[in-house]
Amino acid sequence: MALNTSADAPLPVGEVSRLIGGWIDRLGAVWVEGQITQLSRRPGAGVVFLTLRDPSYDISVSVTCYRQVFEAVADVVSEGARVVVLAKPEWYAPRGQLSLRATEIKPVGVGELLVRLEQLKKSLASEGLFAADRKKALPFLPQLIGLVCGRASAAERDVLENARHRWPAVRFEVRNVPVQGVHAVPQVVQAVKELDALDAVDVIIVARGGGSVEDLLPFSDEQLVRAVAACRTPVVSAIGHEPDNPLLDFVADLRASTPTDAAKKVVPDVGEEYERVRFLRDRARRSVQSFIDREERGLAHALARPSIEDPHRMVDERADQVAALLDRGRRTLGHLLDRADSELTHTHARVVALSPAATLQRGYAVLQKADGHVVRDPDEVAAGEALRARVAEGEFTVRVDA
Repeated sequence: MALNTSADAPLPVGEVSRLIGGWIDRLGAVWVEGQITQLSRRPGAGVVFLTLRDPSYDISVSVTCYRQVFEAVADVVSEGARVVVLAKPEWYAPRGQLSLRATEIKPVGVGELLVRLEQLKKSLASEGLFAADRKKALPFLPQLIGLVCGRASAAERDVLENARHRWPAVRFEVRNVPVQGVHAVPQVVQAVKELDALDAVDVIIVARGGGSVEDLLPFSDEQLVRAVAACRTPVVSAIGHEPDNPLLDFVADLRASTPTDAAKKVVPDVGEEYERVRFLRDRARRSVQSFIDREERGLAHALARPSIEDPHRMVDERADQVAALLDRGRRTLGHLLDRADSELTHTHARVVALSPAATLQRGYAVLQKADGHVVRDPDEVAAGEALRARVAEGEFTVRVDA
């Protein structure tokens, strides 16, 4: 319950420690799971001291138990082992220290570990962390590779040597970390995050050699799985051997069966790529040459056609036809004009022959009254009337005699 304190009315340290102890004493016994990191069994001592650690959250707590409690499991429990203890929290007021008083210790068996891993696997899979559409493609030729592995380990040597043998110019950014034990998870997570934060790193390889289920347990830790899932850089899992399948394999963008296999999958082989380039270059050359040959044959075929071989031939043939038609047209037109001229001449002669002027030329005359009326009957004129006489060469006036 809350206490009424102030700067003017503070509680002494001893009182605070006593109150904390009272609150903790109200807690009952609890089952606690953890990994033993420190174990102290002094000869002749009736109490065994050990430290339980949660590798996922880097939290430790001291545990004490009577010797007979620990002796029951001493043959199967050592530092690094996972155990489940039934303990009651205790508060040591003089030092302000929390510890657990264990009354029973049970080792966590491999079968139980596998069951828990399977449950965790299903839980993470239901969140979509293992989905194929989340996988990122690896770059064809990474310039800088991040490598997380144990210091001076066979996994490190296998990755570096095989990668540089395949592509000598490849560069590595190596992070040496513990790959088993209580410090493995936080340091591996930190190394992965550091490499992911480097823009120059193109791909990250997490590598470790083979081992037992307990040895590979850090690579099935939920904290590491989520850290890898959050990476923007492609991650390759190269843990253990072919049969080993830690949860890191499922969340990684690529799973390699061994560290050597990881080097082969991440780095292309310079000899193979050279041969591939040579093959493609030859194939391209053949394709281009085939295309040129085909086009040359088509061009030769086109040039062999009469219209291309002698392009003026058609024009010349048409020119002769046009000249012949022109001559024919001129002859036809000449004949038509000659006939029309002849017909016109005959018509003109007929017209001339039938015209009054021709009659006048033969000595005839036309008498007209003053109003221009032609006289056809003697009764139409009167004595003394003046008439106009029109002859071939002109006209003159005459007067009617009675």
